[in-house]
Amino acid sequence: MDLYLKGKTAIITGASQGIGRAIAKELALEGVKVLAVARNEDLLNSLKEEINTSGGVEPITLVQNILAAGAPQKIGAEGISLLGHVDILINNAGRSRPVDVVGSEKIWIESMTLDFDRPRQLTQWLLPHFIARKQGSILNLASTYELRAVNVSAVAKASIVVWSKQLSAQVGRHGITVNCLQPGLIDTENIRPFFAGDERRKFADREIPLGDFGEPQDMANMAVFLVSPRARYITGTVAVVDGGMRHHPF
Repeated sequence: MDLYLKGKTAIITGASQGIGRAIAKELALEGVKVLAVARNEDLLNSLKEEINTSGGVEPITLVQNILAAGAPQKIGAEGISLLGHVDILINNAGRSRPVDVVGSEKIWIESMTLDFDRPRQLTQWLLPHFIARKQGSILNLASTYELRAVNVSAVAKASIVVWSKQLSAQVGRHGITVNCLQPGLIDTENIRPFFAGDERRKFADREIPLGDFGEPQDMANMAVFLVSPRARYITGTVAVVDGGMRHHPF
């Protein structure tokens, strides 16, 4: 199926590894010019090499810590400057942050900044650009709601979902879609440390109908569709990629 993405442009945060890397590569293979943003220059360079080898459109890379002061404004400005215009924004950067029931205030502030404030700020910086062009696809990475312990990132991502739904209702008249993509347990560096030894197999057997964790490519497949013109009538929704793990709807 042609997703009509050839010639489009996109900004992706957290693009150097895991889910963000898979999305960046898949978009590039669909003909999208990607600005891949992350902290690790070596990983960004290897992403560029991997995309070039695979025959995708060579991405532009930006080494940027999204937690740094002024990062959203810099990323947005660099996106417009380097790409000419921005069609797609994917807010992917994030990090799982489990805490005790009485968690460190420092961790709460850092994680809420990373997983809620920065995506909101970058989106808000780009919204006038999208509105002026009467088009834009915004995709925000969410988190599973099935956790059984406090995780600051999951709380922040739940806020992202509510904000995204509200935003979608206001910007739809400008031709802008806003959706969220919710992963289950995806086999990434972010998740592996929490499932040592045979814990992954035991958990998957017990909780996931499809029998195992997902792969970053599973997320990329859905992400690329949601930001494509094929999904022009989908907005304000949360697409779930979790192998059936969820027990209850949000």
